[in-house]
Amino acid sequence: MEFHRIILLLLLVFLVDLSDRNVKAKANYNATGYEDGTSKCNIYEGTWIYDKSSRPLYGTLSCPFLGLDCRKFGRPDYKYLQYRWKPTGCDIPSFNGQDFLTRFKGKKILFVGDSLSNNMWLSLSCMLHAAVHNVSYNFKTDKLLSTFTIPEYGISVNFLKNGFLVDLVGDKTKGLILKLDSISNGNMWLGSDVVIFNTFHWWSHTGRAKTWDYFQVGDKVVKEMNRMEAFKIALTTWAKWVDENIDPSKTRVFYQGVSPVHQNGTEWGEPGKSCLGETEPVKGSYYPHTNEGEDIVKSVIRAMAKPVSLLDVTAMTELRKDSHPSIYAGGGSKLNDCSHWCLPGLPDAWNQLLYTSLLGNV
Repeated sequence: MEFHRIILLLLLVFLVDLSDRNVKAKANYNATGYEDGTSKCNIYEGTWIYDKSSRPLYGTLSCPFLGLDCRKFGRPDYKYLQYRWKPTGCDIPSFNGQDFLTRFKGKKILFVGDSLSNNMWLSLSCMLHAAVHNVSYNFKTDKLLSTFTIPEYGISVNFLKNGFLVDLVGDKTKGLILKLDSISNGNMWLGSDVVIFNTFHWWSHTGRAKTWDYFQVGDKVVKEMNRMEAFKIALTTWAKWVDENIDPSKTRVFYQGVSPVHQNGTEWGEPGKSCLGETEPVKGSYYPHTNEGEDIVKSVIRAMAKPVSLLDVTAMTELRKDSHPSIYAGGGSKLNDCSHWCLPGLPDAWNQLLYTSLLGNV
């Protein structure tokens, strides 16, 4: 009788713990609302509003390390700089660089991911630099870790290049192996006050663009597998690492939502077209093409025990077929870049939503 009572007690403890984990994860995942004093809304649902008075917070002159400045590389139009994101049902605060620096004085912010993370990191660095452009700063890029610091505020905004989050290791006979269930360099992700993770862009690469030779899970090594299945295994490995290593009282964790490409005009009803020559967003708030990667990200985060805030920017970004560099990325007319984003441009809106989230209203 006593044995059965102990078993029942252990079962109740397990169910309570599981329920608590699910509540935490769901509360965190659903934390997309912003309360402006009168109403609450999902800040990731809305439309892009054309505003002639809208001007970017920075440019080549106010941000000397800008990078993907499409106007500098010859883009003739500028309407893509005059759209602002308007959530349905509320207004969100404009980005205030001075306020950001004051709130995060002495703090470390880290972006971990691929070139889309780099896009967002450069955007935020420029937005902060423009707010106090007469103050000294340090900017350094490297193959692995790039840093931007403003000593007067003691703030550092860093980018750590890691396209897969899981391990990519060399093998003498097989070449590069993507180990989907292994993270050995996670110690580099520790010690920051805010960490924004991202991976997705590289998982669909084929041919010369593919940067690995084999997949590995456990002892099983395969040449090829379903890419979205591989992505989900890797993201689950990352989620487990966060659950086991991050202290939410010390570090706020975000996941930068999947950034779509606009290479196939069929997706928005214009077969044969790409982002090249596009000057306006898709009208309305609905994009007819679904993104499988977005669904995987949401399902993995939903199952996590530790709080991770999803920057759920996929849907709003899908509408912006006009904001890619296309042939104005600095690589000449043969390179049509429909993956990355002009700066200034769309990533500034991502950082506005990051700022909104960090204000504590979501």
